[in-house]
Amino acid sequence: MSSFLLTLNEEEKILENVMLGFAVRADEFEAYAHPHATRIAAIADALAQQFNLARQDRFSLRLAALGHDIGELKMKREYIRRAGPLSDEERLDMMRHPVLGEQEAAKNGMTRGAQLLIRWHHEWWNGSGYPDGLTREQIPLAARILRIADGYVAMTDARPYEPALTEEVAKKYLIQWAGLEFDPNIVRVFLALENVPEMRSYANMPQEPQSDFFIIQTPS
Repeated sequence: MSSFLLTLNEEEKILENVMLGFAVRADEFEAYAHPHATRIAAIADALAQQFNLARQDRFSLRLAALGHDIGELKMKREYIRRAGPLSDEERLDMMRHPVLGEQEAAKNGMTRGAQLLIRWHHEWWNGSGYPDGLTREQIPLAARILRIADGYVAMTDARPYEPALTEEVAKKYLIQWAGLEFDPNIVRVFLALENVPEMRSYANMPQEPQSDFFIIQTPS
């Protein structure tokens, strides 16, 4: 895995270790075949560097990437691990997890920046996301970066009910949804990234994404 390039002080190391613990537990609960949150953190940081994010913003993004799904871990709903689309009731329930994640991050002493990025990591460029329906630049740049990193990593790893997609197919999805789910400018920068090992897919063969999973349930 790529190393995180910021030199952390002792307090920051403590916060990072707390979130690493949540990351391991969330990955296990969601049944990802490989480390999920740490891949997101590495890709998100590679993008953050391309956009010259300030040091504190990069650190908050790191924490948020590691802990983005602590709301799901708090909820522990079995439908999160189930194949197929969610019911309307389940979908509404699922939309609570970013807010619960924000609250859990606050309880564990995370930076306010990290708390808000966890809250907003499911906001969409066109305003169709949740929980606040933010649109375009209303969504902080780091949250838009996290949305893309999260989506790509979810697509390129396997869970028991969903095989990993190839890099080519996952990137095609990002292109197709640029301007809808994803910030088009960040997609362009993402596609130009090089030498980021965490971008490698775990897929064994090409497979098209299933719309129910990516549009209704959405990568998490």
